[in-house]
Amino acid sequence: MRVTHTTASDVDVVLPCLDEAAALPWVLERIPAGWRAVVVDNGSTDGSADIARELGATVVHEPRRGFGAACHAGLLASHAEIVCFCDCDASLDPGLLPGLVRPVLGGSADLVLGRRRPRARGAWPLHARLGNLALARMIRGRTGVTLGDLGPMRAARREALLGLGLTDRRSGYPLQMVVRAADADWRIEERDVPYLPRTGTSKVTGTWRGTWHAVQDMRGALRQRPDVRLQGADIR
Repeated sequence: MRVTHTTASDVDVVLPCLDEAAALPWVLERIPAGWRAVVVDNGSTDGSADIARELGATVVHEPRRGFGAACHAGLLASHAEIVCFCDCDASLDPGLLPGLVRPVLGGSADLVLGRRRPRARGAWPLHARLGNLALARMIRGRTGVTLGDLGPMRAARREALLGLGLTDRRSGYPLQMVVRAADADWRIEERDVPYLPRTGTSKVTGTWRGTWHAVQDMRGALRQRPDVRLQGADIR
């Protein structure tokens, strides 16, 4: 794919959202000036969509439940050259996203992930951290890519992401993105980001059971081995 010149303001931020009314004001306030927030409502019942709209975000409704379904709906609804992903629960600061975007804009990286660094007790429960560590080891064994975290904060070029042909619509979506990017010889980098206690209850890794289901989804993504090189995924 031909890399075009992109300005630092040509960025959309996809925010998957399920009942995050309490966190949304802080999250949207932290979106960098000139960037567009795309809040993907995944069936909220607490008025999240109305709050996001009132605060100036673009709101997309995705009726099919699932983290991947929400993320991909946001990717499809975006139109900027660069797309970022960030959780909508105030555990990650969108104001730090420019640090992830710069390597992509500068051409030194194709996919940049935020490596979470807990800043308070309870920000990253033990079961979630252990599950993340196990997945990082599996990624290294499957792709040869060494990561410290499979963090939800990330940045890449929109057309290249679409070229990966992502199909997972559950918790395996972020892992499938990394695996398919590695298969396409993308340059994958990490940047440290503070990880704060989330607002509200986690829908994915808040319990051992939730973490177990997430790990199973992601293990399924790891087992996928494309028979042919992904069309349009190699961006160099």
